[in-house]
Amino acid sequence: MDPDRTYTLFVGDTRVVTGDLAALLPETKRRFDADPGQYLLILDDATGKQVDFELRGTLEQVLARYLPEPEPRGPGRPRLGVVAREVTLLPRHWDWLADQPGGASATLRRLVEEASRNEPPKARARRAAAVTGRAMTALAGDRPGFEEAYRALDRGDRARFEGLIAAWPADVQEYLLGVSEDA
Repeated sequence: MDPDRTYTLFVGDTRVVTGDLAALLPETKRRFDADPGQYLLILDDATGKQVDFELRGTLEQVLARYLPEPEPRGPGRPRLGVVAREVTLLPRHWDWLADQPGGASATLRRLVEEASRNEPPKARARRAAAVTGRAMTALAGDRPGFEEAYRALDRGDRARFEGLIAAWPADVQEYLLGVSEDA
């Protein structure tokens, strides 16, 4: 879990809290302890995906599980919080990367940052629609007009989308309108 991301907690149709893990986890834990059978829905605001947290134990144990203690700063380069994953490239690509200042990883990070800053509006809209679609499925997949609202979102028909979700609960509506802003 990325401690710098924002998450939103819904209890039923009510948005309870939006924030980073340090803001989200104490409230989620409090509600879980008060009623373990209560349906708590947590969404990752960047992806629209539902996220689950292990809430057993004390609040301190839950926080320690998801918010690692900051490591003391010493001399040397700061930790970037990078995640190692596999990348498959052709040999000529690896050769080119090897010749770049800073090496392959630094060059790839630079290229990804540049591409994300210069993302074409159509690609940004497609990504926002996908995030909204995932969140909408979790929040309102059983609501009247869901399928038609999903199709309107997919077509980029903002006015129709807004009209179709207008009868949904206010917090659900507001959240979906917020995450769909670029769609």
